[in-house]
Amino acid sequence: MRKLLLLAMFLTSATIFAQGTVTGVVMDSQTSGPLPGANVMVVGTNNGTMTDFDGNFTLNVAESEGTIKITFVGYTSKEVKFNVTGDTQDLGQIVLGADDNALDEIVVTSFSLAIDRKTPVAVSTISAAEIETKIGNQEFPEVLKSTPGVYANKAGGGFGDAELRMRGFEGENIAVMINGVPVNDMENGRVYWSNWAGLSDVTRTMQTQRGLGAAKVAVPSIAGTVNVVTKTTDAEKGGSIYAATGNDGYTKFGATVSTGKSENGLAATVSASRTVGDGYVDGTEFIGYNYFVNIAKEFGEDHELSFTAFGAPQRHGQRQNRYTIETYRESERGIKFNGDWGYLNGQVTHIEDNFYHKPQMSLNHYWDINENTELSTALYASFGTGGGGGWAGTNKFGLDSKYRDGYLQPVNLDLIVDENIERGADGSETILRASRNDHNWYGALSTLSTDLTDDIELLAGIDLRYYKGEHFQEVTDLLGGQYYFDDSNVNNPINLAKVGDKISYNNDGIVLWEGGFLQGEYSKDDLDIFVSLAASNTSYKRVDYFNNLDSDPNQESDYANFFGYQIKGGANYNFTRTSGVFANIGYFERAPFFDAVFLNFVNDLNPDAENQKIFSTELGYTYRSSVLRANVNVYRTNWRDRSLIYSYNNPDGSLGVANILGVNAVHQGLELDFEYRPFEELSITGFASFGDYRWESDVTGVQIFDEEQNLIDEINLFIEDTKVGGTPQTTAGLGVDYEFLTDMRLRANYNYFGDFWSDFDPVSRTNPDAGETWKLPDFGTLDVGLSYDFSVAGFDAALNANVYNITDTEYIANAQNGLQNNARTALVWYGFGRTYTVGAKLNF
Repeated sequence: MRKLLLLAMFLTSATIFAQGTVTGVVMDSQTSGPLPGANVMVVGTNNGTMTDFDGNFTLNVAESEGTIKITFVGYTSKEVKFNVTGDTQDLGQIVLGADDNALDEIVVTSFSLAIDRKTPVAVSTISAAEIETKIGNQEFPEVLKSTPGVYANKAGGGFGDAELRMRGFEGENIAVMINGVPVNDMENGRVYWSNWAGLSDVTRTMQTQRGLGAAKVAVPSIAGTVNVVTKTTDAEKGGSIYAATGNDGYTKFGATVSTGKSENGLAATVSASRTVGDGYVDGTEFIGYNYFVNIAKEFGEDHELSFTAFGAPQRHGQRQNRYTIETYRESERGIKFNGDWGYLNGQVTHIEDNFYHKPQMSLNHYWDINENTELSTALYASFGTGGGGGWAGTNKFGLDSKYRDGYLQPVNLDLIVDENIERGADGSETILRASRNDHNWYGALSTLSTDLTDDIELLAGIDLRYYKGEHFQEVTDLLGGQYYFDDSNVNNPINLAKVGDKISYNNDGIVLWEGGFLQGEYSKDDLDIFVSLAASNTSYKRVDYFNNLDSDPNQESDYANFFGYQIKGGANYNFTRTSGVFANIGYFERAPFFDAVFLNFVNDLNPDAENQKIFSTELGYTYRSSVLRANVNVYRTNWRDRSLIYSYNNPDGSLGVANILGVNAVHQGLELDFEYRPFEELSITGFASFGDYRWESDVTGVQIFDEEQNLIDEINLFIEDTKVGGTPQTTAGLGVDYEFLTDMRLRANYNYFGDFWSDFDPVSRTNPDAGETWKLPDFGTLDVGLSYDFSVAGFDAALNANVYNITDTEYIANAQNGLQNNARTALVWYGFGRTYTVGAKLNF
């Protein structure tokens, strides 16, 4: 670290040779006020800057003549020529107009990003520069941790295993879209961030819309929407190479090359990277790759075509299981302890791991039909392969198992191998297996936008999807044995499985989605109003190859259809040049998830499955001046008929099941954030959110039926006024970014988390005296970073360093409630201690 700091100090002597200086001020066409944070670039180079809070910019240029391009999220870009005849040229006011498609790029025309002081939603936008400087070896969702109402944590701590929660809702209730394409799992709504671990390398902007959001596809999100926009056709000619190192063997190399737009309208960008490391948590070694390709072509003045493909194949060890606080304290590894790995033939072997590759490809077409009407269409496909590892057979992996070289030590898998060898023709008693979740996903999105008048715009669109998920377990390591006996397949009840053979289960889930929306927007002077209607039909089918004979017509179920709809509206009114208010309201119904439709992992349809029902309202205030940007909003969301299934094991070994309705929750709160720039070199940011997330009422008279639909029991759930767990209900933060030397910036961010209750499953609360769950200790973490931009050998370069949790604060980031609602019985994951990364980037 000392050498790197000395290098940074030495490089401060680098000199940028310039022919002159270009200045100007960027203005908002709607408010006639300054537009701070706009990007100003010299076309054909990587030389650029950003406007200050007064919209002013100063840019050194190497040539006396050229063109600058000004861009800002939510506004149309503008190019302005300059000709420096003396030392300086003042270009005066440059006015940017709002872009209803948010970015002047084909790849994102199928949806809208929120536009500041126009779109009536609570929104936070993070630029590529901020992601690049802050992310280091953090997980991708962690760049959002300083956003009100958002909680991102590393979960078990494996590469890409992070989870994201918003306004108290779990990740499956947050709609995540990449270039307008939804990526939530079609069966369970989850987002597996390990599939997108390298996406930060090519992200152009990332926007979080809390609450109802402004997405133009029929995505019924309860908590909010995360829009990730990747690089595309606006990339200038050139590229970059990047290298970074960090704690626990973290190493990353990457490169990006762009052709720029040729005279015939053709452009291409290619990016690739490789990341490896040992992992902060024991037994979480990882290797990951990322690739990105975009090829775009303009056809005349009215048509653009863009093809984008990206993916991030990876494999990493996991810490699948939480442990008690006492276990961590007893282990010599402390908070890094992980019981889900061991040694085989002297090599680290992951008992629990994850491996996946989910490339996504999209072909986007933009058609400017006439001066009032535009049509954008995206065809996309995704092919996922991989899954998660584990074991099958006899459990020999307990923390005090004789197969460990001592209590809480790694597993000695050689001992298991020796036993399996001795069993000979009896086969392996314990093996390693993988639970696979391969899938094929195809979709089409198309949006028509037309201006009915100067003030009224009408939008209409369709959203079509086909998804087939293939779920099975396969043998990955017999651990010395000749085979593994499995009798779970009725078509092959005596299965002497070898490596690669399917065991335990084998079924397909097929999901069809047909959606459409219609939206009207009125915008005049300081008032913006929108009303949106959307509808969708979700169809589920299940095919079971193990529980049904191949000759059985019931091997393939009928489709179960669920019709959902949403209606929402909102308005934004700027009553002064600096102040404005917004409000929105909406109601929608969402189809239950796949497992709530097919009970007990068989093809029997659940006749009582119902749509989830959500009602949400929000009211907010915005303030913008030359030195201060601030937002405050209040919200309330009612969530009714959450899909819950209760499984019951009968004494005779048969299964009972209950479909539980009436599990309702209320999520409400206050959020605020600000950015204060007293002068150009200093930025102070802050945020706070105060939530009240609780289960609304008890659920009584829940009936449990056996497989023959006979009533066997009745239970009650006692959850009224119990706090929703898994996310802090109070968060706050303060950040400072200061340019203390020319092109050298120091930043610090403190985040606080409080009122944090442990997570629990509502169906476990059958005791009327269960009481409130365990409340985690409040905690805060401090991250610091240093960035330095310089010129070397005629190229622009940058150094970037981050230290996360610099005070090495010990805190519990995630907890599952125990039987006694206390710290002794809770199962927890600790957050990471102090970690760091140092990286360098060279632009060419």
